[in-house]
Amino acid sequence: MDFRKQNKLVITAIIVGAIVLIAASFVYCTFFAAEFQTEKKAYVYIDRDDTADSIMVKVEQAGMPRSMKTFRWLMNNLDDAKSIHTGRYAIKPGDGNYPVFRRLTRGQQAPLEFAINDVRTCGQLAKKIGNQLMIDSAEVAIRLNDSIFCSKLGFKKETIVCLFIPNTYELYWNISTADLFKRMKKEYNLFWTSDRLAKAKSIGYTPAEVTTIASIVEEETNNNEEKPMVAGLYINRLHKGMKLQADPTVKFAVQDFTIKRVTGTHLRSNSPYNTYKFEGLPPGPIRIPSIKGIDAVLNYTRHNFVYMCAKEDFSGTHNFAATWEEHQANARKYQEELNKRKIF
Repeated sequence: MDFRKQNKLVITAIIVGAIVLIAASFVYCTFFAAEFQTEKKAYVYIDRDDTADSIMVKVEQAGMPRSMKTFRWLMNNLDDAKSIHTGRYAIKPGDGNYPVFRRLTRGQQAPLEFAINDVRTCGQLAKKIGNQLMIDSAEVAIRLNDSIFCSKLGFKKETIVCLFIPNTYELYWNISTADLFKRMKKEYNLFWTSDRLAKAKSIGYTPAEVTTIASIVEEETNNNEEKPMVAGLYINRLHKGMKLQADPTVKFAVQDFTIKRVTGTHLRSNSPYNTYKFEGLPPGPIRIPSIKGIDAVLNYTRHNFVYMCAKEDFSGTHNFAATWEEHQANARKYQEELNKRKIF
């Protein structure tokens, strides 16, 4: 090969290489280079009624890109954009246009931490679920009040809240209502281990009854160390055939959780949750109790106390008594302090 030909080939190779390099640089800078300027990981929530335009608005607001030109071109020119899935998607600091676009079109969601706690009623539960997931709270409420649906899961309407063990779970934001209940049933079965079931059986109660007792205990005290004592007191009353006479059940019966002092008016409620009027356990939990509350019942303290009264120092703990006379003395101290503080 003569020198001129060789030189020409070298020059051609250099030109082609330069073109390829320029093209690669263009593709990288346009589609993959850092475009999104968010300081920390941000999330885009794609709902059922979102359109291409509303998705672009959400992406821009969450990711703060230097420009939406390339992302808009991807949305308007690629068929993949037609198959964007609902869900929760992450935009990372320094993300490029195409990686974000690819997550949306391939349904590569970022799971969220779903938590259920501090819930007293089915209405509150439905709202809490609706606030955290794409699920409509009204749809959840319908399921919670459907006797047949609850029965298929092994519960009654009054006990369906037992299904929700208060913990933190990784879920996808667009999980369906049916799949949510399936997941909660799975978590419920995992929680009620053979050890917990054996303990429930040994004290003579079903898991739902244990949860119901725990819900009362949880409303009576926030002190985790005191919970086994309170659980033991209510179990003593049940064993003796005494009415539970638990103020929190009365508040649930009248659906007024702001009551500071239960009065005769409240005690006249005909609700089966009024444990001053009806013997035994109420039909179901009066809140979703914590795991510590449930375990406090399963491992309740054995003692002979059947009465308790809030301590007059308003510490949130209680004075316990085995006799009516002792209880009356404790109650007088508490009532006097209520009067002194003008709590009626």
